[in-house]
Amino acid sequence: MCDSVLPSNLKGFHIHCVGIKGTGVVALVEILHAHGAVITGSDVSERFYTDEILDKLKIKALPFSSQNITDSVQLVIYSSAYNPDTNPDLAEAVKRGIPVLLYTQALGAFSKNAYSCGVCGVHGKTTTTGLCGSIFKKLDFPGAVLAGSIISSFGGCTYTSPVSAEASPLKKSFFIAETCEYQRHFMSFFPQKIILTSVESDHQDYYPTFKDIQRAFVDYICLLPQGGQLIFCADDSGALETAKIAFEKRPDIKMIPYGENADGDYRLKFGRVEGGKQYFEVACLGECAICVPGKHNVRNSAAAVALNCELLKTYGKDLSSCKEKIKEGLLSFAGGRRRSEIVGRAKTPLGQEVIFIDDYGHHPTAIKTTLEGFRNFYKGHKIIVDFMSHTYTRTAALLEEFASSFESADKVIINKIYASARENASCANVSGEILSEHAKKYHKDVTYCGEFDEAAKTAFKMLSEPSGSDYPDGYIFVTMGAGNNWQVGTKVLRMLETKN
Repeated sequence: MCDSVLPSNLKGFHIHCVGIKGTGVVALVEILHAHGAVITGSDVSERFYTDEILDKLKIKALPFSSQNITDSVQLVIYSSAYNPDTNPDLAEAVKRGIPVLLYTQALGAFSKNAYSCGVCGVHGKTTTTGLCGSIFKKLDFPGAVLAGSIISSFGGCTYTSPVSAEASPLKKSFFIAETCEYQRHFMSFFPQKIILTSVESDHQDYYPTFKDIQRAFVDYICLLPQGGQLIFCADDSGALETAKIAFEKRPDIKMIPYGENADGDYRLKFGRVEGGKQYFEVACLGECAICVPGKHNVRNSAAAVALNCELLKTYGKDLSSCKEKIKEGLLSFAGGRRRSEIVGRAKTPLGQEVIFIDDYGHHPTAIKTTLEGFRNFYKGHKIIVDFMSHTYTRTAALLEEFASSFESADKVIINKIYASARENASCANVSGEILSEHAKKYHKDVTYCGEFDEAAKTAFKMLSEPSGSDYPDGYIFVTMGAGNNWQVGTKVLRMLETKN
């Protein structure tokens, strides 16, 4: 079905997108628009950061209505947040017999028309894709890179190269995309190469056990064609085990490890943190640096280096002439929206600096590694974290892991749980308050503030105290989670600005 409804030549092809403000959908819209498609779309009236991208493309998000489906519409792409039973746009498209594709199916259909590479893993997908694109951009490859967040070095959600596919010896464009494991969405993708960053238990509402989620990753890897490449993190036990299982099933797949425990071109060696940069060595490149914190991001960088180097080989280019461009690409990466994103700076009532950071980390491993990265990168700052757990099923399944993940923070504020639309909160056997009580077993300074106003007042009080002689540079205030507790940081920032 996908082959017939999304042509390789998109010039003048009219696509209507339902839920066009969604991060993934708007990123795909950018690519389809760049390929000449005529785009219309609908969504809620609330303004999101993705509206900035639609404004640049001169696309106005319309209210949901059956009237949006005109005679000229040839395909409808929709976010998984909507369905044909309740959305008027989709219901009208079905009634008219217009092809309808879920976003992930449309992404897969586009990937079949390119030389495509999928970035997957429980952690680090967005950042790794952003790093891949930052290097890809410097190397002037033909093609596009789609990440699940706004990447500052792209200038928007996606990066689309001005170089045409005709200039490629492959006669195809490259396409690098973040691909998601939830509900096996990545099975619609057509990969030639895959990056696997990590595998561990997550999305317990869909994958009750580790083996369930691991099987999904194995099945995705097995979509690779004969001689396809799996670039996997040798430092992650789940990724390593998954790669071994996939190789037993498909010994024709080329296994390419990266990390400290890897052999070969992408063996990694950590270096110093100095002057706002992390230094490290990749065997095939020598010393490199990035401007974002955390050892996990150094590993993500090694993955991005590996994919781009393998693309150079595919493209018939020599690595020796591209080493400096690769290093420039790494340095150009400044993070993505809600990925260790610096959202503001202010002074405390005592005149000390506060750096406000917002981060999407919502799994215990991501929380732990991200906070460790902040501790190492911002050595002279006291760290206060406001955390909002996402989904009751994840919190209940990983309660002790969550509770023990804040050791690198000096003070912890925990909010109520941000529920999924798929959950019945009244039936849950866990809460933000319960998580807070468990966290107190591992951390000496934990406060439960269910509501954001309460959390902001508590944080302001903490920031009104001297940071202490161990932290002469002031404070880092981090909002962390997949919910909407970024609002706490905004409230505190305004309170400090008002007081000063």
